[in-house]
Amino acid sequence: MSATATPAASAASVIKPRIRRTHLALFVKDPHGSAPWYEDVLGMTVTARAERWVFLSFGKKHHDIALIRVEEPSQAVRGEVNMQHYGLEVEGDMEEFRRLYGMLLAKGIEIFKITDHKVGYGIYFHDPDGHRFEFFFETAHDDEEGKRLLGQYNAPSDSFHLDPL
Repeated sequence: MSATATPAASAASVIKPRIRRTHLALFVKDPHGSAPWYEDVLGMTVTARAERWVFLSFGKKHHDIALIRVEEPSQAVRGEVNMQHYGLEVEGDMEEFRRLYGMLLAKGIEIFKITDHKVGYGIYFHDPDGHRFEFFFETAHDDEEGKRLLGQYNAPSDSFHLDPL
């Protein structure tokens, strides 16, 4: 231990959070107007609402996404660099993934890109407020194999052709 490090500082450096579950809170123009898109496109359910916010769930947690009304335009911009996308790992097989792609197209959702990440495939699209989402279909189910593939291929985002169902 260095002369300047305290026992508490040394102990704090080895403590790591063990995350059990997560949620995402997004600023939106109109949470009550945006919530139906999340219900329709992402299959979520509204679990709570108030004047300024709506909480939505994928069905197992009290909320997975919170939509919060922007009161001041400055709230919406936290800096020049913001969230790139929120990935949603989907269950099922490739046929189900292709059905999700077809559903997005049928609902008129603009697809930003479709990629092969070597550990799975991604379909990228935007919500009504411009937040980017990804439906992710995992193909590398062993985490060590996934880490190896990401390193081997330099965390790729290669263009990928997907036929919708």
